[in-house]
Amino acid sequence: MSTLATGIREPRVKRSERTTPSPLEQVRRRQRLGIGALTTKNGGGVAVRRTLSADDEKLLTQIMSGEQDFIDSPAFYEKGAEKKIYDEAPDIQKPDTSWYHPVMDDLSSAKGRTVKSSQQVILTGAEERVLFYQFNYARYRVWKLQEDVGESASKKPTPEQATDILRWYRRADIIREQIAETNLALVLAMAKRTRMSEVDFADLVSEGNMALLRAVDKFDAGRGYKFSTYACRAILKAFSRQGMKLSKYRQRFPTDFDPKLERSNFLETKRHTFERDAADEVKRIVMDNRADLTDVERTVIEHRFGLESGEQEKPMTLEQVGQIIGVTKERVRQIQNKAMEKIRLTLETQFLGTREEEPPADGAAPAVVVVPGVAGPAPQPQG
Repeated sequence: MSTLATGIREPRVKRSERTTPSPLEQVRRRQRLGIGALTTKNGGGVAVRRTLSADDEKLLTQIMSGEQDFIDSPAFYEKGAEKKIYDEAPDIQKPDTSWYHPVMDDLSSAKGRTVKSSQQVILTGAEERVLFYQFNYARYRVWKLQEDVGESASKKPTPEQATDILRWYRRADIIREQIAETNLALVLAMAKRTRMSEVDFADLVSEGNMALLRAVDKFDAGRGYKFSTYACRAILKAFSRQGMKLSKYRQRFPTDFDPKLERSNFLETKRHTFERDAADEVKRIVMDNRADLTDVERTVIEHRFGLESGEQEKPMTLEQVGQIIGVTKERVRQIQNKAMEKIRLTLETQFLGTREEEPPADGAAPAVVVVPGVAGPAPQPQG
């Protein structure tokens, strides 16, 4: 594998001395750390009890539970390395991230890109090396302090060691954040260039930011390459993994989520269909007069429910129907109820199948035979 593809150089420390502790060993380190109160001495030699804050104690426990990783460099072992890396290093402009709103970013807006480019900090190769040396040297100092604590008899950091570990760890975290913020525009540029229709843009940017942080941790500035060269490849690989993950998910669940399907109810849909069919059957019963309605009853039903006028005109009121046939509205109500009872019996007998046809009073064979699935009466066999 080419050095450009990896961008990582093995540290000078032996691998056998830098193995990652097992989960059980990490738990043991947390248990035996036990840092709550640290005892130190003031200028007069008097012991002073100093207590770490809850946040500092939690952070220190987290740091000591695992081995600090870093990218090694010969510059860390030179005389006066700290002074050369920090004090004699040039000042590097910090980025302004007030423009960074990836979710609200308009992909077709040239104006937004102009604003971002005016506020964006572009580092030279020399400036990148300075930042990465400072970042990895701080991590190296944390690792060195971890080694010193591990070699001590108590396996616990002294007050000075605890303070130094927290100080160097926070310094490394600040520089890591500065490097990542300086290259935020790189993630957006790569996300816009490799837009995937099936992946949400915000998810793509989030995955790219995580890849950017991992690239900061693994990049070796001593090889002489620009960080953007290494970070672009890491971000593209993260996008590819995101697409493969979504592709596997689509293979298992090929149907997209549809809110309409979520609100649908089979029983409710079936009930609406049945009600519509029943209403059409009632209309056919009235129009074909299969319920043996009188002329007056049929007139009342047709005008009251608008069967002849259709949906263009509103159904008539009881009083309006009474004026047509020359009776009071109370009499129209009585005629309507009687006609509706006849229609109901016919519907239950011929359509719903919930009532059997009553035989004639003289005991003769019924005039109508109900056949399942047939709306009307079946023809009788000839003797």
